[in-house]
Amino acid sequence: MKILVTGSAGFIGSMVSLKLLQRGEDVIGIDNHNDYYDVRIKDDRLKLLKNFQNYHHYKFDLNDFKKLSEIFDKYKFQVVLNLAAQAGVRYSIENPLTYISSNIVGFAHLLENCRNHKINHLVYASTSSVYGANTKMPFSENDSANHPLSVYAASKKSNELMAHTYSYLYQLPTSGLRFFTVYGPWGRPDMALFKFTKAILEEKNIDVFNYGKHTRDFTYIDDVVEGIVKVLDNPASINHEWNSKIPDPSSSKAPWQIYNLGNSRPVQLMEYIQALENNLGKKAKINFLPLQQGDVPDTYANVEKLKQKVNFKPSTTVVEGVSKFVKWYKNYYQI
Repeated sequence: MKILVTGSAGFIGSMVSLKLLQRGEDVIGIDNHNDYYDVRIKDDRLKLLKNFQNYHHYKFDLNDFKKLSEIFDKYKFQVVLNLAAQAGVRYSIENPLTYISSNIVGFAHLLENCRNHKINHLVYASTSSVYGANTKMPFSENDSANHPLSVYAASKKSNELMAHTYSYLYQLPTSGLRFFTVYGPWGRPDMALFKFTKAILEEKNIDVFNYGKHTRDFTYIDDVVEGIVKVLDNPASINHEWNSKIPDPSSSKAPWQIYNLGNSRPVQLMEYIQALENNLGKKAKINFLPLQQGDVPDTYANVEKLKQKVNFKPSTTVVEGVSKFVKWYKNYYQI
């Protein structure tokens, strides 16, 4: 099977590509290699993929509609996995237009090509951030998510709505995945786990917002990869019981589905830091700060739909996951 993976040099994109290559799929990767964070780790992730003859890589941006269309024409994909996006809640507060260009215009170009080439299934990254001002826990796909608190979250909610329109008008099966705080080896250096690890090892202060009272549904990368592949293999279907008078926000009379992909076991941020301290053998020097603009205090995924539809539920604990990350980090940075 030929599968297009956008964002294939990114954290999640590279790890899913590796999994697909290992099971014998032909993977065509696209990534623009932007410098939002150190590109060297992107290059190193890519080296893992280029060991496989069934991997083909292209460096360009999804905003290049002509180039994207040429790739679709050349490879005749059956399935598309879109993980290309400008990430980061805090960065979106200072640079909102970047998110409109990358996450909305780029996604529109992808949808058009999926429609024109009659793709069997489009799976795309959304985010738990779409739940925004919601405080009902755990976050369920069956609840509305119409009050995002950042441009990043709004761009991802836009993706879900755009995908629904294409599913309805053109019968394009689409599945959106709301990721919950993904972490692990080969992750993004701009994320908390990387920053905390580096600072603790260098005996520098770490900034902890909301005075450490955050809870997060930390989800280990291997679980995320497994969940993505399970969804890829189960194309979105029509909900024949969908009631327009009481509309379910997570499904439709079109072949469109939304899934939470989280650990479903929220952990206090201070417990996360403690697990990191235990594995590093050093105490963190903490600078406690108020809740940052755009952040939400808590996240917690209801994953019943994922279990029912694709028979999968993440299981890696934070203790296990942080331990694996620290071992990888020390090896990668030769500490």
